[in-house]
Amino acid sequence: MVIINSHAAFESYLGKEIGVSSWHKITQEQINNFADATLDHQWIHCDAERAKAESPFKTTIAHGYLTLSLVPFFWKQIVDVQDVKMEVNYGIEQLKFGQAVCVNNEVRCRVSLKSIINLRGVTKATLFIQLEIKDQPKLAFSGDVVFLYHFV
Repeated sequence: MVIINSHAAFESYLGKEIGVSSWHKITQEQINNFADATLDHQWIHCDAERAKAESPFKTTIAHGYLTLSLVPFFWKQIVDVQDVKMEVNYGIEQLKFGQAVCVNNEVRCRVSLKSIINLRGVTKATLFIQLEIKDQPKLAFSGDVVFLYHFV
């Protein structure tokens, strides 16, 4: 795990891969819980029998936003950002979904630091995020996730 405790420490990763998370299996229970939380119970996510019969994937698939919502979980596996008063999700840019994540697929996150700016004492870090699907050549998604860090 990488430890970052200042703007300068973060900046040392500019243009470099910071790390890769562990694999996480997407279960039907997780998909159903996300559907309940977001009120999105579309059959491609929640109806295994219909998906088997009608979906081109022949199984249910995770919501794209479910996979995206895992970024903070994966990020915390890669980096321990210390000495911060506050961390804020600031934005998502240039996000592209490349391939559906089927139930029971395993996914992991690969992160590099695309840019970093000091905004009057607040670190604005733009991370290039790639969500890989185990044993699949295409990414689930890729894009830039922006965080603001208020270091002590």
